[in-house]
Amino acid sequence: MLVDDHDLVRKGIKRLLDDASGIKVVAEAVDGEQAIRQVRRKKPDVILMDVSMPGIGGLEATRKITSSLPDMKIIAVTIHDDDPFPARLLEAGAAGYITKGCDVDEIINAIQSVHMGNQYITPVVAQKLALSFVNNGNKSVIDELTQREMQVMLMIVRGETNKVISAKLCLSPKTTSTYRYRLFEKLGVENDVELTRFAIRHGLIKENIAH
Repeated sequence: MLVDDHDLVRKGIKRLLDDASGIKVVAEAVDGEQAIRQVRRKKPDVILMDVSMPGIGGLEATRKITSSLPDMKIIAVTIHDDDPFPARLLEAGAAGYITKGCDVDEIINAIQSVHMGNQYITPVVAQKLALSFVNNGNKSVIDELTQREMQVMLMIVRGETNKVISAKLCLSPKTTSTYRYRLFEKLGVENDVELTRFAIRHGLIKENIAH
């Protein structure tokens, strides 16, 4: 199953996988919410999940899917090898992590590997993860955010209103506002615009998403 908000990306990956022996794309989704619905309907063996998408995004979609289907194999797919998400996605239950710059052989290798019950992390990301554990005394402010704070921040910078965030995360509007101002305080920003600039600067979202 392919999950990506860009139609051309999905079609390109599907074309490559259709030519691979033993692999069939059984479903597609354009965001995390649709992915959750499709997983329930199609029960795919492996999911290629884009990290940066509108709505709840790949991180929260991964967490929701693996919480109800812990054996589901999800491979997170990112545009950058230096995204700050690998550790969080693996904690959320992802079985693999690859970049969109990898070749088709690596994609197929990742799919086959996680399908057999193994974990697959693209080498450059695996190296950076290992280094981050060695240097864990130098944590960034992003590492200090709770999972819920990260969820709320990603939805804010993607333009979601308090009302929408509250509904999607099952929070009261007051609680959502509390998270918003706690984020401002922790990250040293004063409003949503500065929060968005912070997110772009740290690679949490792609710049085109913020416009």
